[in-house]
Amino acid sequence: MAALAQLPPLPPQFKSIQHHLRTAQEHDKRDPVVAYYCRLYAMQTGMKIDSKTPECRKFLSKLMDQLEALKKQLGDNEAITQEIVGSAHLENYALKMFLYADNEDRAGRLNKNMIKSFYTASLLIDVITVFGELTDENVKHRKYARWKATYIHNCLKNGETPQAGPVGIEEDNDVEENEDAGATPLPTQPPRPSSSAYDPGSVPSSSFTGIQIPPGAHAPANTPAEVPSSAGVTSNTIQPTPQTVPAIDPALFSTVSQADVRLTPEDFARAQKYCKYAGSALQYEDVSTAVQNLQKALKLLTTGRE
Repeated sequence: MAALAQLPPLPPQFKSIQHHLRTAQEHDKRDPVVAYYCRLYAMQTGMKIDSKTPECRKFLSKLMDQLEALKKQLGDNEAITQEIVGSAHLENYALKMFLYADNEDRAGRLNKNMIKSFYTASLLIDVITVFGELTDENVKHRKYARWKATYIHNCLKNGETPQAGPVGIEEDNDVEENEDAGATPLPTQPPRPSSSAYDPGSVPSSSFTGIQIPPGAHAPANTPAEVPSSAGVTSNTIQPTPQTVPAIDPALFSTVSQADVRLTPEDFARAQKYCKYAGSALQYEDVSTAVQNLQKALKLLTTGRE
């Protein structure tokens, strides 16, 4: 993919979107579709924050140029031209990253890629809002991922050993408004969420587009991630495990659409969305998710119910 024009220094007003833009930059080669939607989210959010101040207008104009260049390069990609495909692609990618981090955490394999993935998964769930409101499940994943990244980072900062899994989180405690997460992030760890506007401590605005990210920092669940030996943290290579395919309802094999079933346009749209989700899951060799979504689509089309 051709290099994009460099952005001007980030205006202070846009502090809350800087990490979404950095995530976009990190994915320019790894997954251009993810990079595109991260920039689109930043653009939409930036327009709401400040589209009148000269420095903000200049920044947004350059960001729009990047979006147009990316859209031209990805013009034949269905994840860009079709909203349903793009939504499924982004949601599956974010979920894979979240599951990778969660599996590592629950297995007690503390490494900095895991912490980074928790944090980035929360940013990508933000980005999903370009397609509409988040599901309750995604809201919970985002809140947990941000809390976990903050919790583990603070434990490391204080010389404490983090507890694996969802220990200590309170459902009524809004993680995004935690103001005491600290002000100086560690260079090799992800920036810590402290509020809805994250502190850019390790990202000087004057060198916004020159950020270097270690390889494997965003490995989804099916991608082995390795921590450089100099990181000082023990890393275990993720071994592929056999996938468990969900049980298939035998009734679906002989199901014929009932004569009195009347499907609405919304039903057809939901069925199409399930099929797109299944296709996107197969891109990550996620058989279980693909089968579950295909079953949902088949049941909806044959019974009119989910």
